[in-house]
Amino acid sequence: MPPAFGRRLEMIRSDAVVIGFAEFVDLPKWGIVGLRGKIDTGARTSALHVENIQEVGNGRVGFDVRLHRKKADRTVHVEAKILRRGRVKPSNGDAQTRFFVLTTLRIGPVEREIEVSLVDRANMIFRMLVGRTALGHGPLVDPSRRYVLTRPKKRRTKRPSARP
Repeated sequence: MPPAFGRRLEMIRSDAVVIGFAEFVDLPKWGIVGLRGKIDTGARTSALHVENIQEVGNGRVGFDVRLHRKKADRTVHVEAKILRRGRVKPSNGDAQTRFFVLTTLRIGPVEREIEVSLVDRANMIFRMLVGRTALGHGPLVDPSRRYVLTRPKKRRTKRPSARP
């Protein structure tokens, strides 16, 4: 092991929170709990899948947050102050102008105010992408694990009846 690598390991705090590459996230200001989020340290900004984005005046925007990829009826309507409009270059390479809003993000015990862009992520598995600026210098991301802090509910499967 190279000496520089060993010294870097010493710098990692023993009290650091470890999160997986996927976690259930909460946006408590908007009453959203258990939204599937992908932790992406390669992305600078965070992105939230929304539909029906409309400016409502007074520097505010209204939108629907779709909570589940397949269940279209599971949505929450939100109205928030527009923080800024910014250009974002997503992984497909086509720059887009997006609205950015401020909200609170909670992943397990980690809670902070973050800036999030509003975008259509309908074809994506995760409803939210949590970028590195949202994480700050706090949690460590273990890319080999998921749902470290926020265990998913166990699925109940129907078992065949033993009776004839």
